Amino acid sequence: MIKQDLIQRVVERTGLPRSKAELAVDAIFESMKRTLVTGERIELRGFGVFTVKPRKTGIGRNPRTGAEVSIAPGKAVRFKPGKELHLID
Repeated sequence: MIKQDLIQRVVERTGLPRSKAELAVDAIFESMKRTLVTGERIELRGFGVFTVKPRKTGIGRNPRTGAEVSIAPGKAVRFKPGKELHLID
């Protein structure tokens, strides 16, 4: 599923014009981005939790030369699915 699919589903379920549905989806994603950039947690009950976790420094290798490359510390977004989202085989 891509962003356009989400917009289409919003149009189908709400009857909103496509332009307004696109603005709504964009607003949600932009709000989520801003929240995660500040390091805050996003909890969507029944869906899951998005958190920002620090990433360790490390040593990688350049695949062409085999030379060691230092990997700087950073941050990564993690997602933990909620109970209702766990898929049962």
